Amino acid sequence: MGLPVQQQLKYWGISAAVFLILLWYLGNVILPFVLGGAIAYFLDPVADRLEAAGCSRVLATTIITVCALLVFILMALLIIPTLVQQAIALVNTAPRLFTDLQEFLTEKVPSLMDADSTLRRSLVGLGETIQARGGAFLNGIISSALSLINVVVLLIIVPVVAFYLLLDWDRMVTRIDSLLPRDHAPVIRQLASEIDQTLASFIRGQGTVCLILGTFYAGALMFVGLQYGLVAGFIAGLLTFIPYVGALVGGALALGLGVFQFWGDWWSLAAVGGIFAFGQVIEGNVLTPKLVGSSVGLHPVWLIFALSAFGTLFGFVGMLVAVPVAASIGVVTRFAVTRYHGSRLYRGLSDSDET
Repeated sequence: MGLPVQQQLKYWGISAAVFLILLWYLGNVILPFVLGGAIAYFLDPVADRLEAAGCSRVLATTIITVCALLVFILMALLIIPTLVQQAIALVNTAPRLFTDLQEFLTEKVPSLMDADSTLRRSLVGLGETIQARGGAFLNGIISSALSLINVVVLLIIVPVVAFYLLLDWDRMVTRIDSLLPRDHAPVIRQLASEIDQTLASFIRGQGTVCLILGTFYAGALMFVGLQYGLVAGFIAGLLTFIPYVGALVGGALALGLGVFQFWGDWWSLAAVGGIFAFGQVIEGNVLTPKLVGSSVGLHPVWLIFALSAFGTLFGFVGMLVAVPVAASIGVVTRFAVTRYHGSRLYRGLSDSDET
């Protein structure tokens, strides 16, 4: 006979509280392990396919690790330095861009740009703020990142953790399955399968969409000659992880930069807008339906709330676990609603009245 519902809720509540406490106090310590686990989870289907093709698990893991290291080295040598250089240059150029905007508004709408006008004071103050704090902001990000994710963690601990977790992934899943309480094992397996399907559709699918769109936006913007196109494309691709946000933020940034650079060259400015319009068409009609699917079960508002809440409470580690936790809560909530619809509390005496 299974445990009473009250005792089950008590044990599950204690487990959730322990998880949150560990996340709160050990966030920076468990960061490399969370990153390694996320990488292993992301790459496990690739290892399974290599095994199906005849490779052993060790060989499949080794092939994946070597390919990942080659990609990382290529990015470190070619892409990341250019990205950082453009980001710093954009921050340093921002005051000049605001000066150009002031001159444009002064020429077109002189009444708004009087010396004592609110708009002029706002633009001057915004430009000075960006110039004064922009570099400090970038330096703060870099120094914070280096303090939390030092070189040893990036180059040694995370790859090692990812390698061993990927190598033993199937055995770990089997071991965890053997520890499930027998009375509830079928339900837990069902919920775990739905959670895995949701995460696989969203994280792997949406991550691939982000990579494809970020590469397309950055390459296309640089092809049309937009300065800082790599930064705009990177931001757009990264924020595509949150539905609709990437295109809006990246498009606004690219068009804003295009207005300053291409003013009067309307074909180039239209090309910048056309790049994001084409990207949205491809995303909505090809990439998202094929790679993510239509039944992910993660509403954009719920996802944004989870990222904001966990990021605020637990920092960068919280943002990493926000999506899995949001997916798990969503699956469990849908399961509870289904059970509620079949319960006597919801249906009342209607069934007995009909019989």
